[in-house]
Amino acid sequence: MPMAIRVYNTLTNQKEPFKPLQPGKVGIYVCGPTVYKNSHIGHAVGPVIFDAIKRYLTSRGFEVTLVINVTDVEDKIIAESLAQGRGPFDLAKEVTENYLQAIELLDARSGIDHLPKVSTHMEDIIRLIERIIERGYAYVADGDVYFDVAEDTAYGKLSNRKTDEQSGQCDLNAGGKRNPRDFALWKAAKPEEPEEVKFDSPWGKGRPGWHIECSAMSMRYLGETFDIHGGGVDLIFPHHENEIAQAECGTGKPFAKYWMHNGLTRFNTKKISKSDAEMAAALEKMILSTLLEEYSGELLRFFILSTHYRRPIDFSDEELEAKKKGLATFHRLVERIERITDQSPYDKVPADIGALQTLASVSAGAKQLIDEVGQDRERYLRAMDDDFNTAAAIAAMFDLAGRINRYVDTQGLEGGGDEQQRGVALEATRQLVALGRMIGLFLRPPPAAGTDDALCNDLMQLVIDVRAHCREHQDFAAADMIRARLSDLNITLEDRPDGTLWRREG
Repeated sequence: MPMAIRVYNTLTNQKEPFKPLQPGKVGIYVCGPTVYKNSHIGHAVGPVIFDAIKRYLTSRGFEVTLVINVTDVEDKIIAESLAQGRGPFDLAKEVTENYLQAIELLDARSGIDHLPKVSTHMEDIIRLIERIIERGYAYVADGDVYFDVAEDTAYGKLSNRKTDEQSGQCDLNAGGKRNPRDFALWKAAKPEEPEEVKFDSPWGKGRPGWHIECSAMSMRYLGETFDIHGGGVDLIFPHHENEIAQAECGTGKPFAKYWMHNGLTRFNTKKISKSDAEMAAALEKMILSTLLEEYSGELLRFFILSTHYRRPIDFSDEELEAKKKGLATFHRLVERIERITDQSPYDKVPADIGALQTLASVSAGAKQLIDEVGQDRERYLRAMDDDFNTAAAIAAMFDLAGRINRYVDTQGLEGGGDEQQRGVALEATRQLVALGRMIGLFLRPPPAAGTDDALCNDLMQLVIDVRAHCREHQDFAAADMIRARLSDLNITLEDRPDGTLWRREG
């Protein structure tokens, strides 16, 4: 049986038993993108991770509400829109659509219950600012509203920064500030800014500061106190620190119970940054819409989940190729079992291991495999219960795939074996598919080997025959060259006793 779920809480710097505020219900808020430029692979990490967490918690019987915001009012959007000579909301709409299309292909869209935008939640934001002012934690200065950090004695509890280290949001040139550490809740409109981003407020026309939006929108959908707040580690200070200060000083209540922060995506060990000139060319390649033209959404999801969420994700062509080979291990097994049994492991996927256990009397080999499936399933669940360790869970899935392949080999199921033995292999593979689906993998069958049009199949068979001829005449250099050139085209060959199969990968 799985153990109790434990999560690492940035607020306490330790793993804690996961106990939702309401038994059986979980509220999760994740900071989404600021939509001024098309999203890169780093922007997919949060949605994929927390979608996987939601799926797993749901499989454990929880009712989960997931909220991911879209920041469509912000200084960067205004600057970029002016540079392009277009309206800020026109730009934001286009970039948002690009982002949503990408996370849809990553199977991370359907689990999001609310996608609030800043522009449509001004009333919530203004109301929260008013409460903060009324409680004495903010002040008005020439149309701006600032949070008074000195009044909040708990400020810094998330990042554990001392006063002299709290420089992340300082703006020494901001007029009206009492203290350089104070941060804006509301910014007075400037004459040169587009009219559409000048919103009415009790303090005059303007727009919200970056931090207040998340406090207001998270509480709008999840309540003044909720279970999990997520985001990248780069948001701990000042963004999340300020969120806590605003929310708790405005309501007098605890804000989020658990703070979960995912590692950043790196390229050549460097953090991905749109402002780093050296990374401009690399970023073009890492744009999600560009990547999804070359690689499948399932592969990119597999790539992200193959690293524990709190660790950095190292992006490179080599890493993607390695993960492509890893994912192909599961796809080949599915195709093998389907070929042997004439049934799809993606159909009739069980919720538990019961159906497989009823086949334990088939043979000693079957009983051993069933026992191993149970052990690997327990390893998977323990990994996920231990701070949602998807990397360790996927490692258990690899071991299970290896055991199923060995069972097929030892029982001689390729072209032989009895129906019951083949049934054991089929049900064991369905168990593997069920584990993958707990984190959003294996939601649909992979492209079958050789499924392109007739001409493509005929041409590929010609290539396979030429390679076989080369091998027969010991021209292994030519045979290897053919395989390598096909690999460059994302085509993999699989040599089997009954012939060579081909498939498109990625």
